Amino acid sequence: MTTTAPRPATIDVHAHLLLPEVDEAAAGHPGLAEARALDARRNGPAALAVSGPMVGARIPRLTDAAVRLAAMDEQGVDVQLISPSPSHYHYWAPLELAATMGRLANTGTAEHCAKAPDRLLGLGLVPLQHPDLAVELLDHALDLGLRGVEISSHAPGRELSDEAYEPFWSRAEETGALVFLHPFGCTLDERLDRWYLSNTVGQPTENAIALSHLIFSGVLDRHPGLKLIAAHGGGYLPTHIGRSDHAWRVRPDARRCAREPSSYLRQLYFDSLVHDPAVLRALVAAAGADRVLLGSDFPFDMGTDDPLGALRAAGLPDTDFDAVRGGNAAALLRKD
Repeated sequence: MTTTAPRPATIDVHAHLLLPEVDEAAAGHPGLAEARALDARRNGPAALAVSGPMVGARIPRLTDAAVRLAAMDEQGVDVQLISPSPSHYHYWAPLELAATMGRLANTGTAEHCAKAPDRLLGLGLVPLQHPDLAVELLDHALDLGLRGVEISSHAPGRELSDEAYEPFWSRAEETGALVFLHPFGCTLDERLDRWYLSNTVGQPTENAIALSHLIFSGVLDRHPGLKLIAAHGGGYLPTHIGRSDHAWRVRPDARRCAREPSSYLRQLYFDSLVHDPAVLRALVAAAGADRVLLGSDFPFDMGTDDPLGALRAAGLPDTDFDAVRGGNAAALLRKD
């Protein structure tokens, strides 16, 4: 008698949650108005006119665990790793307010996931504008049972290569916490304020810049055990990293890291959300099939409603398909 091995769980590592209590805490602060004005300039009026109704129509899936689980069932997703909407970063906030909002985000995410703990896992938030507080709130997230935290590609005046983040990277590596790198906003600003370039070009650009800072500065040399997942397939970097390797070989100012930049791709994790089967195949070739994780950007319009279908379209070998659909994430999420 032959038996068929059970299929691996399908695990989506890129899914979001809206937490009204975080924005309620920020309401009325001058920094919020300034941040919203900057966001409006970066995106442009046409994008904002579309984004508002788009998000509004998705509020149930972003807030109601029962609605989320039903949508997961339709997609064939067994487990989601949920992170707060990047709109909750609020990196403009002063220290005390940042601490309050970080704790609200962590607690709210943990409470949402607790409604279906076998299927919903969570990531919290840390305030990158306050590096010391980021360490404290990472511990807070882990104490609540969250698997790590979500961060953007930079904070105002600070790149991820900033030495002030060394304690944060050390603590994340020591605890085995996941760090989900998900940009919000692009510093190219008004150059991208039409045709939703702020997202379609801006997000992969920010991913590439942030990852380059981590690689070239030596952060990944100093913290080889860091578990960092880059959203949107790492943006432009993985499929164009040959240019970085060339710079590392020929320019002494680009040799701050110990090895060719491309070698660090196999030290990172990437979600599969690249919207192109050929690019997904190239990502797997560059980083390794064991370094790519299923991602949908649930439930936003720039994600995919059929993450497994998008993965199938890449035509990967069965072993690689199963690794990306959930095997890699299961190993990464496993607690010691």
